[in-house]
Amino acid sequence: MLATCVPLQPAARIALRTAATRLGPSLLLRGLATAAAPVTSAGRSHKVVVVGGGSAGLNVAHQLLRTGKFSQDDLAIVDPAEWHHYQPGWTLVGGGLKDREELRRKLKDLIDPKLKFYNQSVQGLAPETNSVTLGNGDTVSYQHLIVAPGISINYDAIKGLPEALADRESPVSSIYGYETCNKVFPNIEKFSKGNAIFTQPAGVVKCAGAPQKAMWLALDHWKGTGAYKPKAADSPIKVTFTTALPGMFGVPKYSAKLEELRKERGVEGLFQHDLVAIDGNNATFNRLDNNEKVTRKFDFLHVVPKMGPYAFVKNSPVADAAGFVDVDQGTTRSNKFPNVWSIGDASSLPTSKTAAAITAQAPVLVDNLLSVMEGKEPTAIYDGYTSCPLVTQYGKVLLAEFKYGGVPKESFNDWLGWDQIEPSRVFYYLKKDFFPWVYFNSMVRGTWGGPKGFIR
Repeated sequence: MLATCVPLQPAARIALRTAATRLGPSLLLRGLATAAAPVTSAGRSHKVVVVGGGSAGLNVAHQLLRTGKFSQDDLAIVDPAEWHHYQPGWTLVGGGLKDREELRRKLKDLIDPKLKFYNQSVQGLAPETNSVTLGNGDTVSYQHLIVAPGISINYDAIKGLPEALADRESPVSSIYGYETCNKVFPNIEKFSKGNAIFTQPAGVVKCAGAPQKAMWLALDHWKGTGAYKPKAADSPIKVTFTTALPGMFGVPKYSAKLEELRKERGVEGLFQHDLVAIDGNNATFNRLDNNEKVTRKFDFLHVVPKMGPYAFVKNSPVADAAGFVDVDQGTTRSNKFPNVWSIGDASSLPTSKTAAAITAQAPVLVDNLLSVMEGKEPTAIYDGYTSCPLVTQYGKVLLAEFKYGGVPKESFNDWLGWDQIEPSRVFYYLKKDFFPWVYFNSMVRGTWGGPKGFIR
């Protein structure tokens, strides 16, 4: 997110009035290669095993439980994490709006006691034998498997990045990790002169809008201090946005608006530039249009690391050629194994990887899995809905909502005829206050349906 929006129905707006409560929900900080507490040998056979205790895994497991069709330990969750982090909130941490500690909870405290919790890593998936091998060597068997571990942050895929992030005096930071997000705002605050560069990598990214959210907040902060003067030759700070994409955003409607903002605010745009190395105060990019190397000097650098599937998924029979769980883009059912399912970042679903997408995917998976268990064909269809609340400055958010093909699917436009192309203060408070509140209090419990509001 991992990034992310969960729009609400008019009936849910009442809850917004209480959303200023600064609760700290949490998404997953997995590291699915770190084993935790051992499990017992008994009760390792389940009707459904969910791999992953992040926003997708918790949501779908609790939605299944709430159907009333499963008894004690029929459903199991496998995840090695101690903490569950609300990752979309790390953007707010980077902007000095929240503390990272308030955006996490103990994972075990978020799991209903009727669910079996294996606090273990995963060594491998064996769909041919309907089993999962845990990090301690134990085997868990299932009737149905839901693979939802999210994706891995691969810091070392950019040469010099791990060292730069670890150095507290370095001007390099990132909102994409619990250990790094609290370095961003201090770097913003102490920066007053020089070249500021913000990057977006090639390949899959949790919430593809988050890379520029960090930029817009930093730029707005520097404007307030007088260190950044849009389009002024004598501006102490120069801002550059480097992205592997050919434009500002993957959806044409919103990309056009963001490009307009970029030009209005005097931000240099380097498109089809992919960061590959950091050496001191030099950043080297690979130009994707001609494969040339370009080096730029920086005094402030915000990096979005490369990401990809976990090895235990990529190297398993359930994966496609890219390493994601190969599923039907409508039903979320595996194209290879009829009792394997996947949603969220680990899936091959061709849409932006956000928590908002999960709110639309989970009900489809639940409906279809239950149908198959009853001997019927899956009929529920996911249309690719996803969302990204793009923070364009302090107090304003452009709420991008769209489905497959980059076609806008705007909740407020449907309800009120409110075109969401313009950044709004209302959307800002949804992002800052309501979404963290509803995530912890409803989404991870399986009772939040995003555009459909609260689920009974």
